[in-house]
Amino acid sequence: MANLGFIGLGIMGLPMARNLLRAGHRVALWSHDTSKARKLASEEDHGAFAETPRKVAEQADCVFVCVGTTEMSEAVLVGPGGVIEGARPGTVVADASTVAPAASRAIGCRMAERGIHFLDAPCTGSKPGAEGATLTFMVGGDKDVFERVRPYFEPMGKQFYYCGGPGLGLEAKLTQNLMLANMLLAFNEGMVLATKAGVDPALMVEILSNSAARSGLVSFKAPYVLKRDFTTNFSTKWMAKDVGMALDSARQRNVPLPLTGVTQQMFQAAIAEGYGEEDMCSTIKVVEGWAGVKVILQS
Repeated sequence: MANLGFIGLGIMGLPMARNLLRAGHRVALWSHDTSKARKLASEEDHGAFAETPRKVAEQADCVFVCVGTTEMSEAVLVGPGGVIEGARPGTVVADASTVAPAASRAIGCRMAERGIHFLDAPCTGSKPGAEGATLTFMVGGDKDVFERVRPYFEPMGKQFYYCGGPGLGLEAKLTQNLMLANMLLAFNEGMVLATKAGVDPALMVEILSNSAARSGLVSFKAPYVLKRDFTTNFSTKWMAKDVGMALDSARQRNVPLPLTGVTQQMFQAAIAEGYGEEDMCSTIKVVEGWAGVKVILQS
């Protein structure tokens, strides 16, 4: 049993923290929505509500963070009442949030000044992966530190990739999400075209699944689209945020990403249409609106 902390109990963070508790660890919990932290602490053995991120760090040898934006990460880690104020030298902080790599490196430097070890450890697998403890983690930072705390990651995931020094876990995660976003937009356009032309959408999905165009993304998202179920597993607004950070990274390195630039605008169009809080597969509704057709199971 280890003394851990978990900050951020959203769609991903809540099941991740629950899995740590069910693995038998003591976990100090904090969320911007304090009711979530209090509820989880009361439901699971060894859970403890903490009033601030600082209080989480005071009780933990390893602190996990899973929040939505770079600004949120900075606030809970190095802001007033943040982790940096409560963590002892030797504490490990693993930020599983998808944030700007440059900002993450800066946070890591501030932590290091106080003898605190910092890992960027973004994860992928969406809500089902968080609930089923099958997440994939991409880790940047000191490899020895990661190997030391790897057993604490294991109740939350199945695949762990050490990507290199500070920020490189995030660079890997942004690359993955860049590709997912572009693939999703290609799926949207293809399915709308086929449906408007008269091809049964379910048949088209079957064809895609048995051709060179098959992908895990299509296999996962297509059934939701056909059922018109846009319940959030990974929201449009968060993918738009990640695509924007990938473009920022590309600008810093003089890497042209023309396709990704268009993809970002399509996600922005979906947000403008009111789909920001829905699952990212809801972006298909933008193309459907332009084409005047819906991709839906035929009776």
